[in-house]
Amino acid sequence: MNQTILNTCNVEYGYNNHNLILKNINISIQKGEIIGIIGPNGAGKTTLFKLLAGIEKPNQGKIYIYDREVKKGKFNPNVGIVFQETRDQLFCPTVFDDVAFGPKHMGLEKDLVESRTEEALNRLNIGYLTDHAPHHLSGGERRLVSIAGILAMKSKIIIYDEPTSNLDMRYRRILIDFIKQSEAEGSIIASHDLEFVLEVCDRVIILDKGQIMADGNAREILSNEELLYKHGLEKPYSLINNN
Repeated sequence: MNQTILNTCNVEYGYNNHNLILKNINISIQKGEIIGIIGPNGAGKTTLFKLLAGIEKPNQGKIYIYDREVKKGKFNPNVGIVFQETRDQLFCPTVFDDVAFGPKHMGLEKDLVESRTEEALNRLNIGYLTDHAPHHLSGGERRLVSIAGILAMKSKIIIYDEPTSNLDMRYRRILIDFIKQSEAEGSIIASHDLEFVLEVCDRVIILDKGQIMADGNAREILSNEELLYKHGLEKPYSLINNN
């Protein structure tokens, strides 16, 4: 039997009722799903993520994670966000301190914080970066450190905002393999890299002008050239001659 782990009910958000960024958003995510959120710039993807994480509050509607309503400003370790810009997420003197930041603020004992931090770093094969300063790392290394911080909190739902931006092919492949093998109960990914979305996601949602325009099987939606073009997207090259 499927378990619903995230549910949004008629969610709307904007600066006022005449300037809505998101309109009537209804999404239900089941345990084990990897969902791609795609759409043009300004579609509302990052705003949606802020609502899911409780950073912002909907003007209207409700969001539930594991049947508990999301409250603005209330820390929820079940949800972890990997930000598009890693400099917004990494701010401690060392990689170890950054990855340990979440577990520390969950009130865990020192030994458990240290073991979770080491486990997360080793899971991503970046234990050698422990004592490095985050601002000295490459873009790919910073991305993996950001993910390690979420792993250390053992978040059940992981949100990735443009995770492949500024990644070379080596780190992109590491990221793909990690997401496909992740133990998270649900993953939500916003990306303009539709080849990446095709490879890792089971389901795709098209968001445009703050509204859900399509929601379905990833391969079927990403094969629909007319639908993609209508919403400012291009069919992945790997599907052009392979329908």
